[in-house]
Amino acid sequence: MNIPELKIGDIVARLPIIQGGMGVGISLSGLASAVANCGGIGVISGVETGFNQPNYLKDKANENAKALKYHIQRARELSPKGIIGVNIMVALNNFKDMVKEAVRENIDIIFSGAGLPLELPSLVENSKTKIVPIVSSAKAAQTICRYWDRKNNYCPDAIVVEGSDAGGHLGFSEEDLQPEKRRPLIELVKDVLNTIKVFEEKYLKKIPVIAAGGVFTGADIRELLNAGANGVQLGSRFVATYECDASQEFKDAYLQASEEDIEIIKSPVGMLGRAIKNKFLEAVSKGERTPPRCVYHCLRPCNPRKAPYCIADALINAQRGNFEKGFAFAGINVHRINKIVSVKELMEELVQGITEYQPVPSRI
Repeated sequence: MNIPELKIGDIVARLPIIQGGMGVGISLSGLASAVANCGGIGVISGVETGFNQPNYLKDKANENAKALKYHIQRARELSPKGIIGVNIMVALNNFKDMVKEAVRENIDIIFSGAGLPLELPSLVENSKTKIVPIVSSAKAAQTICRYWDRKNNYCPDAIVVEGSDAGGHLGFSEEDLQPEKRRPLIELVKDVLNTIKVFEEKYLKKIPVIAAGGVFTGADIRELLNAGANGVQLGSRFVATYECDASQEFKDAYLQASEEDIEIIKSPVGMLGRAIKNKFLEAVSKGERTPPRCVYHCLRPCNPRKAPYCIADALINAQRGNFEKGFAFAGINVHRINKIVSVKELMEELVQGITEYQPVPSRI
């Protein structure tokens, strides 16, 4: 199979592989630039980017914006010809400010999920930044397309379709995650492809569809491309790379995870998520954790008075390797990861898998 380029407007990635944005501090300029240098699209997470700054707790909004600016500029320095994106969650209290900062830095692409990014077109007006919503259903894709069309005379530059096998916060209900209810990613991709046809025809442009959630091998990528996807997004596999911005302890949690360690949790922000089971989460499930005074104010849906723990604090601790006070989000296939490799090695493995994979003939 010849590997197609991924074209998002006038942006062309040599490989149709996007590294998913992972916060807090898991995908910053180190990882994003390494992926971009290999021909994919590297993505910086815009969630609490300034958590390591000395004045973070005193001036969080300013420190987050400064850190985002720093990582975009550093990624550009490390990968001057690469494609760099940022992932900015709609649920962030500072969503608009972070989008504006990214646009000021001429970021190539903004990926946005954890809510419907209805205001995004107006925030990138008169810029070259491409905007890519992340959805979990054709219904959500249709809602965004209709709203942008009506309010902004605009359609998405691409759409990421994230299935139920993804790590982190999920856009699915508890019922939708039951084995008998879960829909394959390929089906979700086809649903979205059918939904956006009318908008592609109206705007006379292709809206690339990017498949995400549980993508692990080159064989997976080829199947999704053959099903109509224009590209794929991977997150967990990039954690197990030398260039990933997380601590070694965080990466070790991935290497040590078994299939039985992966669980669905209820996040304090009112969403379900997939994470690696540990003592911290066990204590939470038993009601043994009480939330500290909220000093982060990071997500709009979070109510610190009712939350069993502070999600920002837990993820910052995990990024630093302190799993006594935190936990790691991960995709459903994390147990299949058994070693740390370079981004270059991983990308070469994926490319080889795409080109060499041959589907097993079905029995009739």
